Amino acid sequence: MRIIILGAGQVGRTAAYHLAREEANEVTVVDVNDETLRDLQDRLDIRTVVGHAAYPSTLDACGAREADIIIALTNSDEVNMVACQIVATLFNKDATRIARIRSADYTRHAELFGGEGRAFSVDVTISPEQLVTDHVVRLIEHPGALQVLDFADGRVRLVGVQASKGGALVGQQLKQLRSHLKGHDARVAAIYRGDRSIKPEGDTVIEHGDEVFFIAATEDIRLVMSELQRLEGPVRRIVIAGGGNIGFRLAKRLELEHQVKVIERDPRRARKISERLVNSIVLNGDAADEELLLEENIDSADVFVAVTNAEEANILSAMLAKRLGCHKVMALINRPAYAELVESGSIDIALSPQQVTIGSLLAHVRRGDVVRVHSLRRGAAEALETIAHGTPGESLVIGKRIQDIDLPEGTTIGALVRGDEVLIAHHDTVIERGDHVILFLTDRRQIEAVERLFDIPRRRRRKRR
Repeated sequence: MRIIILGAGQVGRTAAYHLAREEANEVTVVDVNDETLRDLQDRLDIRTVVGHAAYPSTLDACGAREADIIIALTNSDEVNMVACQIVATLFNKDATRIARIRSADYTRHAELFGGEGRAFSVDVTISPEQLVTDHVVRLIEHPGALQVLDFADGRVRLVGVQASKGGALVGQQLKQLRSHLKGHDARVAAIYRGDRSIKPEGDTVIEHGDEVFFIAATEDIRLVMSELQRLEGPVRRIVIAGGGNIGFRLAKRLELEHQVKVIERDPRRARKISERLVNSIVLNGDAADEELLLEENIDSADVFVAVTNAEEANILSAMLAKRLGCHKVMALINRPAYAELVESGSIDIALSPQQVTIGSLLAHVRRGDVVRVHSLRRGAAEALETIAHGTPGESLVIGKRIQDIDLPEGTTIGALVRGDEVLIAHHDTVIERGDHVILFLTDRRQIEAVERLFDIPRRRRRKRR
């Protein structure tokens, strides 16, 4: 697949890294900064083009005429929109065009991008800020979770938790889970013990400290979490460091049901967001100021979320809030090396915009009818939702029990969604045509094998635009 990425910022570089690692992809990255491109080319097997992303000459030079997918990820919404429009008008109206759109002033008007009378030829819009906001909100809805990922329009969730003493299943075999849930159901998709992946089987014993990923219907999440750790109380008091796009969106989403305080350094920005928020308290100050945090009773806060534009400030303020007694702290961190470092210390959750965003891109790159993709564990693992098509004669999965499907090593089918029904997958579950199948891959290098398994060799289906 020929893929052009416009913009080599943090999100663009992460997209290039993930997509270039797959043999079937030919990736070209465009940016105005030649040094950034040279560094990227030294690390990855990609082609680079120096130039302005929205100039027709640049788009022609980078191969827009033959591209299958154009992913516009520059820091400018306008450049991204114009680039997609120029590709459709001058070069290739059949390419899938994906644009990063940050401003809510654009995204709230869906008619700009959808339908026959759309103003811009953008097939898919992606907002990393909105995706991060949704990610944090889900974590707050499920206290104690490390990751909460939606599938099947929110009816099924994949949740990652750290098993700890106090959970009913800790120290017991996995096969006990079904009897514990009493009429409810869930499937453990993966277990990580340190850096090692443990295959979840009936006689596998859950140990204290294990990172466990399970799949369940959304209404059963809290019940399953109680099997793996002592349940935490609901989140009430939240402190947000940073009143930028993410901080403001978070406060707006949370302020009606939680006590929210926002700390913003810029007095003009603080004044502006205070006028637009209804129930939140907005403070002008430095979130890394110990006196300020003590004055605002940080020790009684349930969650501290640092989402400023400076990751070093996010790390320092989150560490300080934790030391001063805040129950749980999260920090927005762009660099993967930083994220791995801080999560092993006093910061509970490192929020990575790139990792949250990459799944939205991968869903449009995967072969077959893939609805949703989530990248996990810094890109080493992947969870995806795909639709089973075909007939028993042409499909390798339709009409088969899960135990009879030749799944690649490290791949687990966790659940099926059939119409309005959520079916937790077991060895004797049979896949039917039209099922939404949710899979977990502990080794994303097996993704091509999974794609082949669900693809229909004799009747290649065009991906939905």
